[in-house]
Amino acid sequence: MHVGVCRITLHLPDNRSLKGKRRVVRSVCDRLRHRFHVGVAEVGGQDLWQRAVIGVVAVSADPKVVRGVLERASEYAEGIAGEALVADAQFDVFEYEHD
Repeated sequence: MHVGVCRITLHLPDNRSLKGKRRVVRSVCDRLRHRFHVGVAEVGGQDLWQRAVIGVVAVSADPKVVRGVLERASEYAEGIAGEALVADAQFDVFEYEHD
């Protein structure tokens, strides 16, 4: 089994409140979750108004499938973020073996 993790950093340059940030982040997370069937959560920058870090997780038997899903999810996030800019996206794929 292979587990892939993508850490997407969003920059919200025009945002002025945590409430506005939550609206944008919730929308991005929900759309990624529904389109790609991945686990998504805000994992960093919760107390900052203009920055959010979103973690995206995918699991598959094939590491290429995991990497592809995460890359497509990251590209999709760039297109749907609207008021946010994708400042960075980092990927890791791990092999998990359990006896």
